[in-house]
Amino acid sequence: MKLTVRVRIPAPIEVVWRAFNDPHDILRWDASPAWRTVRASNDLRVGGQLRLRIEPRDGQPPFDYGVTYTRIEPMTLIEWRMDEDGDENRHVRVEFRAEPTGIVMTQTFDGEPTPSPDEQRRDWQGVLDTFARYVAAGESGR
Repeated sequence: MKLTVRVRIPAPIEVVWRAFNDPHDILRWDASPAWRTVRASNDLRVGGQLRLRIEPRDGQPPFDYGVTYTRIEPMTLIEWRMDEDGDENRHVRVEFRAEPTGIVMTQTFDGEPTPSPDEQRRDWQGVLDTFARYVAAGESGR
């Protein structure tokens, strides 16, 4: 099942692209009420990998999250395959579209059997909204 979330960011594509892919920026925006990212590395090329160390906020043990990039069109598109146990067949597509009022980012991802599609959409939308606020506040690159 494919799920989609979307956000508009009032910033130039160069700023949005850098903030989405730079490990220093990722550490500052990639979080939710349930977890935060404490380590990030990114080799943004086809076959390259994004690696994140994530700490749950409820005291559970940290875990590693990884993806392998399958398609990259600079400033336009990123696709990856999730590398987690059992997730090798889950894919994500992130599109960056310039509009007069900024960049529209659309993430389409393969949902999991559980939780519900609405909950998954809410979780992914929450992280994308946090990213948009981070960029709009001018925090990227600092």
